[in-house]
Amino acid sequence: MCRAAGALGRMPHLPGVRLGEMRVKTDGRTERRKDGKLRQLPLALDGPPRALPVLDERERGTRFLSLPVRRVLNPPAATHMPFWSLNPYVGCEFGCSYCYARRTHEWTMERTQGRNDATTQGEDDSLRQGVFASFEHDILVKSGAPDVLLRTLDPARLAGSTLLIGTATDPYQPAERRFLLTRRLLEALLKHRGLHLGLITKSPLVTRDLDLFTRLAERHELSIHISLASMDAALLRRLEARTPAPHARIRALQRLTGAGLRAGLLIAPIIPAITDGWPALAALMEAAKAAGARYVAGQALRLGPAARAGFLPVLTREFPELLERYERRYGRGDNAGKDYERALERRLDALREAYGLVGRQMG
Repeated sequence: MCRAAGALGRMPHLPGVRLGEMRVKTDGRTERRKDGKLRQLPLALDGPPRALPVLDERERGTRFLSLPVRRVLNPPAATHMPFWSLNPYVGCEFGCSYCYARRTHEWTMERTQGRNDATTQGEDDSLRQGVFASFEHDILVKSGAPDVLLRTLDPARLAGSTLLIGTATDPYQPAERRFLLTRRLLEALLKHRGLHLGLITKSPLVTRDLDLFTRLAERHELSIHISLASMDAALLRRLEARTPAPHARIRALQRLTGAGLRAGLLIAPIIPAITDGWPALAALMEAAKAAGARYVAGQALRLGPAARAGFLPVLTREFPELLERYERRYGRGDNAGKDYERALERRLDALREAYGLVGRQMG
């Protein structure tokens, strides 16, 4: 997703080229610099952070690390978003190229280890690439989050606002199968009434918790947003290599709406000149309509610093003919421009009307 919260008000995604030769030694990793000298790499790139217990490891190279937390809710004043947010995990195996949350993962790793990576001081690209990939391979699990939420949630503080789960990293990414953290957080929310709740995911694993969603919908106003940028599976593989297939997400949407839940499609991000064409957006609208979507929302790609560093190399590799156009559109800011956004909204409105769908402004 990330932010699959593209239409949530503000959504916003660091690669590099490996230089030189890498050698591995028993006492840690070393790198041969361009000047021929060897230097020691930070231990964080060679093993799990010493301060964070390893909960599990997978053959695919993913490590799940326990992250202690004292609070789990992010207020609007802290995020500058018009809603409260909650993210059970830091880091995400889906690894979408446009994800803005890699920087948060980097900051969290630095803070928990009491270090300041050389990547923040202009170090070379090979080290930066290690930190970039850590987002997808070192998943930080907020193991104590459900207990913290039970102790600290004050519904009065959330009055008039929405609490969104999964605004930065997917709450139903593969880690959730092992740790059930999102499910436990939802169970904690059953202790209250009258909240405005939203959840954003790209994963069909969300249907595992149909029983909980049904109970939550009786106590709260609940919306579940299935995030999908395109019905073209081959195209998505080039942009978000490890996310679930489009048809699997649409089936999940259909199961949610079939259970009587308020669920809709979040087209996020809409990527200029790649996923914003009439036929591409119409295919999403048609699939959403067939799945019983209660609404369809969408917003154009935002390129903040982390999103820019992650997405532009993919653009260079996969769509080099678009580079000049993106330099014009995004050369001076995070957005594609007011003229583009207005035209895109008109296109979405026309398609929603054609398919008998409504929009939704989340947050």
